[in-house]
Amino acid sequence: MPEPVSVEAPGVRLDGDLDVPPDARGVVVFAHGSGSSRHSPRNRYVAAALGRARLATLLLDLLSAEEESRDAVDASLRFDVRLLGRRLTAAVDDVAARAATSALPLGLFGASTGAAAALLCAAERPGIVRAVVSRGGRPDLATETLPSVEAPTLLLVGELDTDVLHLNERAAAAMACEREVRVVPGATHLFEERGALDEVARQAAAWFTGHLPMA
Repeated sequence: MPEPVSVEAPGVRLDGDLDVPPDARGVVVFAHGSGSSRHSPRNRYVAAALGRARLATLLLDLLSAEEESRDAVDASLRFDVRLLGRRLTAAVDDVAARAATSALPLGLFGASTGAAAALLCAAERPGIVRAVVSRGGRPDLATETLPSVEAPTLLLVGELDTDVLHLNERAAAAMACEREVRVVPGATHLFEERGALDEVARQAAAWFTGHLPMA
C-alpha cells in the first residue's frame, strides 16, 4: 500500500504517495502534467503496472494546494518547468536519501509538461537519474537542457497527437544520450483509447527494467 510522504522543496512542502514493494529493484519518481496532480488516474495506472514489475513509485504533487488553486484560475504555474524541475530535483534527492529507497536505482516518468521537468532534473542529477520515460511529453520546453541529458530516454507519443509527435522528434534530434521516440498506434494525447495506456505501461516497465542497473 502507498505511504503518504512529504518532500521539502525550496519554500514549500509537497505531498506524495510512496509505494515500495518488498522486492523492489528500482524506484520511479513521477512528474505529472499541466493541470494534474499525484491523483492523475493515468499516472496511477502506470504506477500500478510498474509496481507489478517490482519497481517502487513516488507520485508527487509538484504544486502546493494553494498553488494548485491559483493555477486552476490563471494557469500561471503549470508551464513554469524550471520551478517544476527544481521541485522534482528536491524529490529525487529525498528519495535518494530515504532508507527504503536509497539503495535503489532511480528513474523518472514525466507526462506532458512534467516530461520537461523530468529532463531538467535528469540533467541536474546525472549521477542519480538513470533512465527517463516521457508520456505525451513536452520535451521542447526544456530545449536548452536537452544536450546535457545523460540518462537513456524513451519518448512515448500517440500516433494521432501529431503536433506533440513533431516536437518529440525535434527534441530527440537535439539529445546526445541514448533516446528513442516510439509511437503508440491510434492514440491521442491523453492515451484514452482502448489499450493505449496499457501499451504505455508495458513499454515504460520494459524501459526501466532494461536501463536501471538492477541489484
